[in-house]
Amino acid sequence: MTFEKGSLILVNYTAKVKDSEEVFDTTIEEDAKKYSIHESNVKYQPKLVSIGEVSYPVLKGLDEALAKTSVGDKLTVEVTPDKGFGERDSGKVRMIPLRKLGEDAEKVSVGDTIEVDNKRGTIRFIGSGRVQIDYNHRYAGKTILFDVNVIKSLDSPNDKVDGILKNRLPVEDTKIEFDLKDKEVSITVPEEILRADGLQIMKHFIQLDIFKFVKTLDKVNFVETHVNKETQGKKLATKEKTTEQKTD
Repeated sequence: MTFEKGSLILVNYTAKVKDSEEVFDTTIEEDAKKYSIHESNVKYQPKLVSIGEVSYPVLKGLDEALAKTSVGDKLTVEVTPDKGFGERDSGKVRMIPLRKLGEDAEKVSVGDTIEVDNKRGTIRFIGSGRVQIDYNHRYAGKTILFDVNVIKSLDSPNDKVDGILKNRLPVEDTKIEFDLKDKEVSITVPEEILRADGLQIMKHFIQLDIFKFVKTLDKVNFVETHVNKETQGKKLATKEKTTEQKTD
């Protein structure tokens, strides 16, 4: 059974450049460590993909291949530049004065990714007071191989809400709680992100995604519980003191 447009699915994958065998992305922590690309701040988990949609996108070539798969399928998908990171464009390679980098001029080296004029590029050459910056995507012109495992199709409202929250909230899965009843879902905001700078943005996209993929819901509630630390600390101290007296 293939997937329809808009289907939400979970996939594990490891991606590499075909001609160099360079592994540069994975959803699997074990593979990240194996290929020395592990990042401590990354939440390794199956990727949420919305087939044919922009909400949770993947490269076009991978999306087209996933649409023809079923849960449990394991396959290698070859994505060519035209359906991947694009062809290389020589017009996107620029030579600029090194002084334009300001204080960073003495810190950068070939291969570094930097931002100049609000555009990110890779340094290809430094010399004679100039620096060559390549604004093509790092893997433009490259054919990419994805080793993919289709884990699950999120079909029920509960599975969809769960998948969206695990994708959007930067906390451990065990700290994600929600209550889904009839046409309403109440989401408990984890205490550790109550003061996060991007919390309002997270909540905004969560409710957008839930209403888009769970058509039966009319209301999304975010439950925030703030604890008085001072009072809580006094109660804990009193409890410990009482326990000590009983022990004595």
